[in-house]
Amino acid sequence: MTRQPRVAVVGAGLAGLTAGLALAKRGWRVDLYERSRLLGGKATSFEVEGHEVDCGQHVVLACCTATLDLIEELGLSDSLYIQPRFEVTVLSSTRPPARLRASSWPAPLHLMAGFARYPHLSALDRIQVGRALVAARGDVTPQGEMAAWLRRHHQSPRALRAFWEPFLVPALNAPLDRVSAAMGLFVIRTAFLGDRDAARIAYLTVPLARLAEAAAARLDGVHLRQAVVGLHRDGDRVTGVKLSGGTGAACDACVIAVPPSRLSAILGDAPACGVDGLDAFAAMPIVDVHLWYDRPVLGCDFAALLDSPVQWVFEKTPGYVCCSLSAADDLVQRPERELVELGRTALAAVLPQAARAQLLRGAATRDPDATFIPAPGVRRPGATTALPNLVIAGAWTDTGWPATIESAVRSGRTAALTLFSNAAGWTTATTGTGSAGAALEVARAV
Repeated sequence: MTRQPRVAVVGAGLAGLTAGLALAKRGWRVDLYERSRLLGGKATSFEVEGHEVDCGQHVVLACCTATLDLIEELGLSDSLYIQPRFEVTVLSSTRPPARLRASSWPAPLHLMAGFARYPHLSALDRIQVGRALVAARGDVTPQGEMAAWLRRHHQSPRALRAFWEPFLVPALNAPLDRVSAAMGLFVIRTAFLGDRDAARIAYLTVPLARLAEAAAARLDGVHLRQAVVGLHRDGDRVTGVKLSGGTGAACDACVIAVPPSRLSAILGDAPACGVDGLDAFAAMPIVDVHLWYDRPVLGCDFAALLDSPVQWVFEKTPGYVCCSLSAADDLVQRPERELVELGRTALAAVLPQAARAQLLRGAATRDPDATFIPAPGVRRPGATTALPNLVIAGAWTDTGWPATIESAVRSGRTAALTLFSNAAGWTTATTGTGSAGAALEVARAV
């Protein structure tokens, strides 16, 4: 009887889950190993004072096709909100709420009508932003940092604070003087210049954990609180994973979908495995402040804030808002009470109804290593390693996208496809225990 390959997937974030799903659809037997008690990695949910909250507010755009496909595949399309047309409410302490709304014109003209009525840009700013967008469309090999690129294209401080920073800093989770112009312009071209509907904002209306749970339910084995600390090898083949506590588990192939530092620790000698440059990745935190008021305070589903430590706020349910603070390296270590007060003060400054409302409770969630900084010159590895039955995945790998949910999902798909293409070189039809049984004996003996 032909035995289907057994693959160990290390890491239960969306990259690992997507890879596992793709492998399971081909009939492979998938065992998922996750060192924490939660599924979903950086896109998970947990309980705070009796309320299930996401670790942070994660949104995607209509151009994030791989993520939207995954949501549909897992049967959660009914729990997906997606804008019929791109529209954002912009809040400021100095002006009434403003709106940026796309028109029905083709891109990039679809933004022009919204800019014409946008009070936070002067007439000259609008012209200069428009010229920069035209330049972004044609500059496919930009050099240096995004901030320098914007200076070269004469973007004023007002244009930076009212347009470029509110959209690019959260997308890249880093200040614009630390990210490459190539990645910044990728975001602009993909979201705003390719298709008029591409920038429509979408998010799940149920906790993110439902997505991870639906994916994990389709795998053969899910092993939580099981940290993989190394690999068993036979020459250039992975034969099993080493688990904390000295145990092991056999496999015919392995997908490692963890951050660079953990990948380096698991591999031991990463360059010998064909994975270089892992120490070049620098992480950037994200902080989210969760506030529960005695009444609704936002008046819309979400909004961007100008001149505020809070870049975006989302009203998850009436009275419960989530404040997102990207590029939060100067905030992540602050005590929770200070972060809650920071969020409350930021909302009160731009929302009179929030200033009048009673804050019932607050909480802060932090991810110190939320994403890597896409700095100029950082080389992101692909899925392939020097071992034909070992591949890597993660939002930080070379997907062409910033470290987002979309990048994680795309990396998982690529990792699975890479294993499929390599499989002819190392899989054989077996009967009984076969190679997997032999590998398990090796793992138990170590």
